[in-house]
Amino acid sequence: MLKRADILLMAFCTGLIVANIYYCQPLVILIAKDFNLTETNAGKITYLTQIGYALGLFLLVPLGDMFERKKQILVITGLAIFALLIAALSRSFFILEAASVLIGTCSIVPQLILPLAANLSSDENRGANIGMIMSGLLVGILASRAVSGSIGFWLGWRAVYYIAAAICGLLIFLMAKRFPQSFPSFKGSYKALMGSMFGYIKTQPALRETSLINFLAFAIISAFWTTMVLFLANPPFNFQTLQIGLFGIAGAAGALAAPLVGKLSDGSNPRKNLMIGFILQLVSMALFYFTGNHLYLFVIGIVLIDIGQQAIHVTNQTRIYMLIPEARNRLNTIFMSVSFIGASCGSALGLWLWAQGGWALFCYGMTGIIILNILIYQFYGKKKSNN
Repeated sequence: MLKRADILLMAFCTGLIVANIYYCQPLVILIAKDFNLTETNAGKITYLTQIGYALGLFLLVPLGDMFERKKQILVITGLAIFALLIAALSRSFFILEAASVLIGTCSIVPQLILPLAANLSSDENRGANIGMIMSGLLVGILASRAVSGSIGFWLGWRAVYYIAAAICGLLIFLMAKRFPQSFPSFKGSYKALMGSMFGYIKTQPALRETSLINFLAFAIISAFWTTMVLFLANPPFNFQTLQIGLFGIAGAAGALAAPLVGKLSDGSNPRKNLMIGFILQLVSMALFYFTGNHLYLFVIGIVLIDIGQQAIHVTNQTRIYMLIPEARNRLNTIFMSVSFIGASCGSALGLWLWAQGGWALFCYGMTGIIILNILIYQFYGKKKSNN
């Protein structure tokens, strides 16, 4: 059984490693200037990193059901250091693009830590433990933007990647010393392991529902954090990288709701939390649309959209961990791969909406996706009640 100190350490490591994926977002303006690119073209590294993450989820996370998880975590974190150093040393944008894909692929360690924690938690504490680790993960995602924006402003964007590599080196030491071992039960081949995932997609309607809803939810949150950089960098705000990065603090404040959501997800009907998330997302889009020069509305919207995202994601992740205990890594692979494909599509869509019609069109587009998610939620609810 896991102690509270173990959970806190897992949350700490999860937050610092997942941050690797998001450091690049506030740096887009600096990278565009360095490589003499438009901001929209430089923004490609945001969704290339997410594509890499989706690839890592699909190809590497299932191995947690086949090999000892602690060793896998240490090896992949070591590869992340290598990828971060390539990014820091890149002298062409193409090399940075390739490094961004590799950074994403090697930053899937949080999705190995979560099944490890789920396996070693009791049934009554599993949701709360997942919520605690998710809180660390979400704080890492959101605080990473403030940290990278500040470091990029003072020391340049390359310094962010050097510092991230050093942090991963420290984490390898901590994880090697403190993480428990966890031996899987799957004894087949890698081909059989991957093949079994498609069987779960066919036989588990809850997996299909949670993955589809998360695809759209991740598209929304990723589109927002990518596009808001351009929104704040242009008139009437004309903010610099340092100022833009500080908006991540508002999102990090919302991440404190994750443990509460995790506890609620241990109840008899966790699906009800999803509607709360959808409503919060809709309110946040209304606030973003009417922001104008009123930044306090924008900040409130950031807090609400991140709480809404947590309500959806933590609830869905807790639900899939209840399905088939011996296949948690594979279920998590399907769930998170679909989620980050959604994130990548969302970043690309956000940039396209911004280029076509600015912030107003972005808000219209995201509102439409939220409404689509509500319809999917209702469809699966009716289907469940009819069975």
